[in-house]
Amino acid sequence: MQNRDSVRECGGIAALVVLLAPGGPAAVQEEAAGTLASLCLEDRQDQDCLRECGGVAALVGLLAPGGSPAVHERAAAALVDVCLSNTRNQNSVRECGGVTALVALLAPDSSAAVHREAAGALCNLCFGSTENQDSVRECGGISALVALLAPGGSAVVYERAAGALSHLCRWWGCWRLAALLPCMSRLLRRWQTCALTMPQTATA
Repeated sequence: MQNRDSVRECGGIAALVVLLAPGGPAAVQEEAAGTLASLCLEDRQDQDCLRECGGVAALVGLLAPGGSPAVHERAAAALVDVCLSNTRNQNSVRECGGVTALVALLAPDSSAAVHREAAGALCNLCFGSTENQDSVRECGGISALVALLAPGGSAVVYERAAGALSHLCRWWGCWRLAALLPCMSRLLRRWQTCALTMPQTATA
């Protein structure tokens, strides 16, 4: 963690984002995206820093048709980590056209590795976000994910695609309500305690 902090504090995230610029060498883009994925894994500060210096848009830009499959894979893998439990980054990916770009990578002519990372990114994008769920559905993502479940495929692709479909089918209002239940239970117990200790009013 200290090394991650040092990279960020030295301006390393901004420097890596510059290397994602269109027209750069594919090998450089691939390694820069892979490093950003490592930096952002379960690290909110690095996730936010990447967004603030334009990294989300730059990663989405690497998903454009005609690019290197290896770059597509690394960029999608970075988005898996960039969006993990980060609502602002989830929204930013959608606003940059990332949902449509990721769904396009689920096409039959993409490799299993690209399918795996694109499905994983969609899974994290849809976690807790009805806006992203709707966006995936509207651009044909559900049928594309179901197609990945066809016999003869990769087990890890099955896992990622099934996970994405699970998050697409959840109503997150229930999830938020479930998170409130412990608080509601404590309030109810407190109310019951207060009611038992209140002085009784004499009746005629």
